[in-house]
Amino acid sequence: MATRWGICSAGKISHDFLVALKTLPAKDHQAVAVAARSLEDAKKFGKMHNIPRAYGSYEELAKDPNIDVVHIGTIHTNHLSSSLLFLNAKKPVLCVKSLGMTSKEVKEILACAKKNNVFFMEGIWVRFFPAYRELRRLLAQGEIGDVRMVRSEYGLSLLPLPRMELKELGGGALLEVGIYPLQFSIMVYGGERPESIKTEGVVLDTGVDETLVVTLKFSKNRMAVFTSSSGLQLYNDAIVVGTKGLIRFPSHMWCPETMVVNGKEKTYPVPEPHLPLNFVHTTGLRYEAEEVRQCLLKGMKECPIVSHAESLLLAEVKEEILKQVGVVYD
Repeated sequence: MATRWGICSAGKISHDFLVALKTLPAKDHQAVAVAARSLEDAKKFGKMHNIPRAYGSYEELAKDPNIDVVHIGTIHTNHLSSSLLFLNAKKPVLCVKSLGMTSKEVKEILACAKKNNVFFMEGIWVRFFPAYRELRRLLAQGEIGDVRMVRSEYGLSLLPLPRMELKELGGGALLEVGIYPLQFSIMVYGGERPESIKTEGVVLDTGVDETLVVTLKFSKNRMAVFTSSSGLQLYNDAIVVGTKGLIRFPSHMWCPETMVVNGKEKTYPVPEPHLPLNFVHTTGLRYEAEEVRQCLLKGMKECPIVSHAESLLLAEVKEEILKQVGVVYD
C-alpha cells in the first residue's frame, strides 16, 4: 500500500519534493492532498502535480483522515506552529531543515511528537544520499584510519534577498546553508557534542549572519572547520582527513553526486526530473522520502539517521554559534 503524503505549503521546496516523489514507484508513494495559504494557490499547485485534494488552510489538511504523513515545506519561522498543528492531529511529520528558530522551539516540537506518540523527522535530506551512506560505512570500517579533521563550506551569492536578510523571515546564512556543513561535521564525529565552539563572522544591519567561519573541537583533539555564507559563492566542497587518507566531496557537499576516496572517484547520480527544479539535485529528496516510508512501515517514531537527539544538538550548537556573533532570534 502506498504511503499517502499531505503537502503543507505550495512553495519551491514542496514543488521539488513532489518532483522527487515521481522518481519513486507510485505503488509506494502518492501525494494525496496539498494545503496553501490560499485555496487558489493550493488548487493551482495541486493541478500541476496531479494532487486530488486542495485546501486553503493548514488546519483543513490536519483534519484530513486519509493522510499517512505530512511534508512541511514552509519557511523556518513557521516550523513550530505547523509541526505542532500536525503532531497534535496525530499526523506523522517530515519537516524541512532548519527545524526551529531556537533550541527552545525544537524542544517543544520534539516533546509534542513524543506526547502524541507519532513519527517526526527533521528533513536533513542529504543524510540519505547514497554518497553519505557510503561515507558512513567507510568511516565505520576505518577506511581512512582515525578521523582528525573535517573541513567543509557552503556559500551562495544570494543577497539582496528578503528571505535571507530579514530576521522576521528566518533570515541568516547558518539556518539556510550553514546547517549543511555543521551537520556534516557532527555526522562524521558520530553525533558527538563539540567540546568547544569558536566563531567569527559578518552580521548584516538587519541583525542576521551573512558569513561565518566556525571552528569546532571534539574529544581526542579532533577538529572541524566550516564556512557558511549568504553573500559569497564558495567552492562548496568537504574533506574528511584521517590518519590513513582522506575522503572528499569535490562539489555540492549538501547534495553530492561524487565522492573521492583516497584519490579514487565514485559517482552516485540522482534521477532526472520530469519537471524543472528550483534547487540543485533535489530529485535526491527521494531518498529521505523512502526512508520515512520505511520508518512508518516499521512503526518507528524517529529515524536513527536524523534522531531527535541530534536535531536538538544541532539546534543548540547553532544557537551558540549565532550568540558568539551577536545574532539572537526571539
